[in-house]
Amino acid sequence: MQLKKYTDYGLRILMYLGAKESSNKAAGEGSTAPERLTTIKDICETFSLSSNHVNKVVHHLGRLQLIETRRGKNGGFFLAKAPNEIRLDYVIRQLEGDEPWIECHNPYCVALPACELNGIVARGKELFYDYLREFTLADLLKKRGQLLQIFSTAS
Repeated sequence: MQLKKYTDYGLRILMYLGAKESSNKAAGEGSTAPERLTTIKDICETFSLSSNHVNKVVHHLGRLQLIETRRGKNGGFFLAKAPNEIRLDYVIRQLEGDEPWIECHNPYCVALPACELNGIVARGKELFYDYLREFTLADLLKKRGQLLQIFSTAS
């Protein structure tokens, strides 16, 4: 199983925002806008991504209320929650969509009446999300200093 690029980009954006924002927020306090908001251009330049893709992901993250967006000349976006409040299972499930991992009906599989694969894979999917439920964005930011250094040299 491989996560969609869309989900990968969403996680990268959240990591970038979490690393860039103040240390008190990275520690789990408050959710105020930083002095300088992150822009689509910042993300595109740092990760060498297309602005079309980043725009879509940022919009989705905003709809999920994981980030706050501001329009206008000095607009941009920032984390709407503390990193320790953003669970990875939630983010990945929302960005991936919750479709079955095995599609037995389109096209219809003739083995369906006797097949156990769908049930096994569905259970594996739930175990995967159960495991991810143990982690938050804060866990991805444990090497915050190193991430900041990487992000500042990448752009």
